[in-house]
Amino acid sequence: MPETPLPLGGGITALVTAEHRFGSDAVLLADFARPKRRDIVCDLGTGCGILPLLWCRRDPPAHIDAVELQPEAAALAAEAVCLNHLEERITVHCADLRRLDGLTAGRYDRVTCNPPYFRRGSARPCVSMAEDARTLARHESASFVFADAAAAAARLLKNGGVFVFCHRPEYLADRFAELRACGLEPKRLRFVQQRADSAPWLLLCEARKGGHPGLSVLPALVRMDGQQESAAMQAIYDV
Repeated sequence: MPETPLPLGGGITALVTAEHRFGSDAVLLADFARPKRRDIVCDLGTGCGILPLLWCRRDPPAHIDAVELQPEAAALAAEAVCLNHLEERITVHCADLRRLDGLTAGRYDRVTCNPPYFRRGSARPCVSMAEDARTLARHESASFVFADAAAAAARLLKNGGVFVFCHRPEYLADRFAELRACGLEPKRLRFVQQRADSAPWLLLCEARKGGHPGLSVLPALVRMDGQQESAAMQAIYDV
């Protein structure tokens, strides 16, 4: 499928296709998980590379290793890295997150993941290549379940490093149990709501390797204020 350049601001352009694109949850996660300048970061399931590219619009981290299982998506992310002349800042790895032998354990300050949200077996039959790629991105598979991502993050992180991810609120209890089983303690949580009076549709969470119990629940992020985006959402999208 043809690639479409998508300007992100700050002189950075993403490349997307019908099969490999991103939604607002990726933009919200990139903002919530924003690294510090000296951070070494690993993004698991990077897709078209959207999180690393968004971080490079301003004050980028020292280095980002971007891991993607699907070869077509990994190639798209790597092409975007070259397009934006970010080869010294971002390295794309086409790899299974359960076998990251090329990445050094205990090296990373921050690991991020926008995982498949839905359980295996809940997908409807695929009808096209684009549908198949989107299903892999949205539904857990034999090669990508959240527990595997948490285990990979726990191995990659320094002690005190953080794993930051987004997910659906209905799976919160399961995700917390899987985090703690890996030695990752949930420390910061924010829900995202369409409107002030609606139930949350997304959660953003930060868990710390070796952290002590104690969770901070931040005020909810509300997307819409009347018929327009809220000031908080506009601030996230502005560069």
